[in-house]
Amino acid sequence: MELVLDLEKRYSYADYLTWADEKVRELLNGFIKTMSPAPSTIHQRVSINLTTDLHRFIKKNKGKCKVFAAPFDVRLPQNGEKEDGQINNVVQPDICVVCDPSKIDKRGCLGAPDLVIEIQSLSTAKYDLTEKFNLYEASGVREYWVVFPYEEGIIVFLLQPDGKYDKGTKYESGKVPVHIFDNYEIDFNDIFC
Repeated sequence: MELVLDLEKRYSYADYLTWADEKVRELLNGFIKTMSPAPSTIHQRVSINLTTDLHRFIKKNKGKCKVFAAPFDVRLPQNGEKEDGQINNVVQPDICVVCDPSKIDKRGCLGAPDLVIEIQSLSTAKYDLTEKFNLYEASGVREYWVVFPYEEGIIVFLLQPDGKYDKGTKYESGKVPVHIFDNYEIDFNDIFC
């Protein structure tokens, strides 16, 4: 029997945990956002390239940070909520880096990752640049990348001391600095190869 959910109703992470089907969903302010079934080939290539580069850098430098690729639940409490029934923001970023081990548990991440990377598809561009942008900013994600695989471009947003993202820096070639680490850049050509 197919699970039928009311898209006008607000849900919590506790509700989310009961949905035992194969559909990929996120919760933003308690409302369901249905994700597209399978990413494109170029999306997957970019995701693997970025995940691998980040992982190798962290391992080489014996860092404490961990890299995760979707599907991976990130719970983003807005007012210090800790209980599953209180949390109503659950997202699955394409890639995230978490440097505080206390945020990682058996179900994913509780709290803001240090870096989130969303790789655009034709259906997610507006969502990633508005709703998710606002959620990541409000949650304190230090660095947010939006990757455009078809246009081969990246916009990097950095959280400022006032808790707001800067206007973003666009990259279309060269090296892309990963600001959460000292002296680390990813070669643009290695991302889109």
